[in-house]
Amino acid sequence: MHDDRTLVEARLRRVLDERIRPAVYPESVPLDVAVWNAPGEPVPVAEGLAAAPETIAVGARWGAPWGTSWFRVTGTVPEAWAGRTVEAILDLGFDENMPGFQCEGLVYRPDGTPVKGLNPRNQWVRIGAPVEGGEEVRLHIEAASNPVILDYHPFLPTQLGDKETAGDEPQYTLARMDLAIFDESVWQLVIDLEVLGELMAELPVEGARRWDILRAVERALDAVDLQDVGGTAAAARSHLASVLAEPAVPSAHRISAVGHAHIDSAWLWPLRETVRKVARTTSNMTALLDDEPDFVFAMSQAQQWAWVKEHRPEVWARVKKAVADGRFVPAGGMWVESDTNMPGSEAMARQFVHGKRFFLDEFGIENEEAWLPDTFGFAAGLPQIIKAAGSKWLLTQKISWSQTNKFPHHTFQWEGVDGTRIFTHFPPVDTYNCSMKGSEIAHAARNFKDKGAARHSLAPTGWGDGGGGTTREMIAKAGRLRDLEGSATVAWETPEEFFKKAEAEYPNPPVWVGELYLELHRATLTSQAGTKQGNRRSEHLLREAELWAATAAVRTGFLYPYEELDRIWKTVLLHQFHDILPGSSIAWVHREARRTYARVAGELNAIIDAAQRALAGEGTTELVFNSAPHGRSGVPAGGAATAVVAGAVSLSSTAAGGHVLDNGLLRIEIDGRGLVVSVYDIEADRETVAPGRAANLLQLHPDFPNMWDAWDVDEFYRNTGTDLVDADEVVPVGDGVSVRVVRTFGASRVTQVLSLAPGERRLTLDTEVDWHETEKFLKLAFPLDVHAERYASETQFGHFHRPTHTNTSWEAAKFEACNHRFVHIEEPGWGVAVVNDSTYGHDVTRAVRSDGDGGTTTTVRVSLLRAPRFPDPETDQGVHRFRHALVPGAGIGDAVREGWRINLPERTVTGGAPSVAPLVSVEQDAVVVTAVKLADDGSGDVVVRFHESRGGRTRATLTAGFEVAAVTVTDLLERPLADAVAPQRDGDRVTLRLRPFELVTLRLARA
Repeated sequence: MHDDRTLVEARLRRVLDERIRPAVYPESVPLDVAVWNAPGEPVPVAEGLAAAPETIAVGARWGAPWGTSWFRVTGTVPEAWAGRTVEAILDLGFDENMPGFQCEGLVYRPDGTPVKGLNPRNQWVRIGAPVEGGEEVRLHIEAASNPVILDYHPFLPTQLGDKETAGDEPQYTLARMDLAIFDESVWQLVIDLEVLGELMAELPVEGARRWDILRAVERALDAVDLQDVGGTAAAARSHLASVLAEPAVPSAHRISAVGHAHIDSAWLWPLRETVRKVARTTSNMTALLDDEPDFVFAMSQAQQWAWVKEHRPEVWARVKKAVADGRFVPAGGMWVESDTNMPGSEAMARQFVHGKRFFLDEFGIENEEAWLPDTFGFAAGLPQIIKAAGSKWLLTQKISWSQTNKFPHHTFQWEGVDGTRIFTHFPPVDTYNCSMKGSEIAHAARNFKDKGAARHSLAPTGWGDGGGGTTREMIAKAGRLRDLEGSATVAWETPEEFFKKAEAEYPNPPVWVGELYLELHRATLTSQAGTKQGNRRSEHLLREAELWAATAAVRTGFLYPYEELDRIWKTVLLHQFHDILPGSSIAWVHREARRTYARVAGELNAIIDAAQRALAGEGTTELVFNSAPHGRSGVPAGGAATAVVAGAVSLSSTAAGGHVLDNGLLRIEIDGRGLVVSVYDIEADRETVAPGRAANLLQLHPDFPNMWDAWDVDEFYRNTGTDLVDADEVVPVGDGVSVRVVRTFGASRVTQVLSLAPGERRLTLDTEVDWHETEKFLKLAFPLDVHAERYASETQFGHFHRPTHTNTSWEAAKFEACNHRFVHIEEPGWGVAVVNDSTYGHDVTRAVRSDGDGGTTTTVRVSLLRAPRFPDPETDQGVHRFRHALVPGAGIGDAVREGWRINLPERTVTGGAPSVAPLVSVEQDAVVVTAVKLADDGSGDVVVRFHESRGGRTRATLTAGFEVAAVTVTDLLERPLADAVAPQRDGDRVTLRLRPFELVTLRLARA
């Protein structure tokens, strides 16, 4: 029996490959082809259609990297084909093993109407069904010669990732441009045999069902005349009908197929090319929806919808109709599928605000799911944000990529830092590019970890990233799998339909508490430091711009820049996409990002300056504006005043060539190597730096991960490292409160300024690195004399604790993690914070004290720079500036405060006003205001967003600096929350009770 099985399977493969599939197009005639190569960047459609092309032959090379070629194909349908179905086969030179990641095309009619996209697994355009014979065919193809960047084995550095370095060598060979008869009977036979052959391979050898299928396939192959496949296809199919009609068992796993095309908003192509990828895919999918009545397609990322609306109005019209029909579904409710580890609190909130509002405004559709199949892990603050946006479900697939520990659930409740729970699903198919292969469907059913309690899962189905989305073959396979013995059942459903069914059948799913950490792609917290700095600084500039513009609007009649802020927010949110902010895109993307962030900074600084000048008025008094959520130097949070600086700093030299800084609160000793050997907390009478160790220690490691260069850092990098202890210069700075340290290593140079300010309990470190290393990892270490089994790192609207130990493989796998503005380590009664202005990656380790006293010390290491060579061979080369601070004696509240301060330096403006009172103030330091702005609807209401920041319950009173007519608790979209507890109000004072890390948005109507 074994020999029979293997012989039939081998026979099936060969007959399909060599006889049946080729017979789908039994006759063909060549089309005439001409091409016009657009100079420079892509041109408007009308220009491409009107251009004068030159003749080109099949077999010719075409397409410089990142170029656009307009092909014109013409021909006549043979009279003899009357009554047949005819298609154009248009192969630009595709590699069918890589859907997406190569050349693509969009087909137009001569009047500019888009027809459909061309992709490696989707090369056909229907001409007629049936044709009359003699029809003239004239089509235009806007073809993008995007170079192949991704070559998995090995990852090779390439200059193709930037148009400025890619050259002009043609990338592709024109492969086939024909008119052909499409034999639907043969095509259906192909689908029958593929479905049954793939199912058969997944069934147990000893089971009767496998042998029933095998014998039916054998009979069908016997019925095929290899010299007349078309003439015998129907007979062959008749032998398969009975096994295809056997229904699934009642207990079969149930799969909701959702048409899908995961399109990275930038990755191995620039943003401008994503605009066209989306147009091609949406053209494909709207055409397919017309042909397939059961099919449903979902597309996320409101930004991509907005691109279609702006750049392809003719495609947009088709999309809007399909949405109205309920078949083309807006998904996810976010502006882009962003990274969720690094975006700040407000930015993560605004992803949902702008995404959901776009779908509401355009279609009246409210998304209830977050759709993030490919994001590189999920911060513990996200559940509360999803709920605050009016959503309740989350889908991702990426955690299945974890290398060490297999996640124990596919459907579960995910609990965030504040206790909010979100119903979450990980598709067990383990891909967001499901193609309806039998192996995929069987894997989903076998892999599903919640068997016995649930049996629904979701399969995102279609080729992404320019692969064209779902194909007619996938739909045909899904139709056969709707109710087929031996297989999970498959039905096309919307995400909402799936989640409602899954939630109903699983009312008490297991709970996972805390972050969803991806045990892979950890280096994305550090790669492309310039992009990360641009994001962080843009987030804080937006905070400042909204705060001061709102304050000036209420106080002086300043014109609030609604449109400018809306546009800039969307730009910043776009660049939080999960291959831009994480640093895993090509050089072109990051080059453009740097320019964009510089432009954004200029625009926001202009708004801030204008608003502050309006508030300051005319005069010569120096006012210090404090944008941070806590007061400092006598200046209130969100207000302006004359700064008060108390105390002094002494700077002295040591006999060993070092220096001592002392401000009465801290005494800092810097040795002759420029290392910090003592940070003494005078009031607490204790040392911060671990015995025998030194802080401000730069450490350099080799960094050559096993696979994903820009994405990964593998734990073995720690096996080898160099402490950078040699200093070229350790000298006092002229200001009398700072010491400058200069080091050189390899081809790089580091200049640091270590400062201690009067009256402050923090040592500030300004680091400039002129970085010219390759495949290296630079860390900044702070060994601390603190015994701690866990530490806190800031996340959205709170902080999250991680163990410092590695008791289990789960803890050991978190050898590189994310923080926002601070990391905090504490013994009862005394702690230390390390705060930063633009870094995210870090690691925390424990070691035995070196002085023999017993106990352990804890080392915090900040990740500064990497130098991977793929996909950008020049990653991070050049000058970078970072600011960090070490804060001894810090409680968690101090860590929160100092994290905000280092990111929001004071601004000094000359004016006539003695001070500027805050528009809104809060009388409880544990409550952090993250946004003060005017309502998005233009009503003039003031919107305030805040949260409890220390992880405890608190009572807070908010005072408005204007007359308040009404107070409303709202969601993130500034809509009233019907079930919210009304706050106590006494005139312009509002009092609330907050649970740990609770997020609140208040809308204050002005009288």
